[in-house]
Amino acid sequence: MPRLLRMAARTAVVAGTATAVSGRVQRRQARKYQEEQAPEPEPYQQQQAVPEQRSAPDTSDKLEQLKSLGELKTQGVLTEAEFAAEKAKILAS
Repeated sequence: MPRLLRMAARTAVVAGTATAVSGRVQRRQARKYQEEQAPEPEPYQQQQAVPEQRSAPDTSDKLEQLKSLGELKTQGVLTEAEFAAEKAKILAS
């Protein structure tokens, strides 16, 4: 009789362990499946307004560009219309 009791207890332990492991595997697979199906959350971003940093326009650079443009016009490389268009581009930037 004790042998039969030990065998029944061993069987119960093995069955209980197998059930516990099986349940854990099922929960892990379900969680993995849900993570794959869920959209990836966007990373947290602070929504503070960052002040736009503008540097002062480099007037000496613009002046040099206008001077070289004027020289090209006096040399006849640029027409009056081309000079006016390029001048407007330089002054607009």
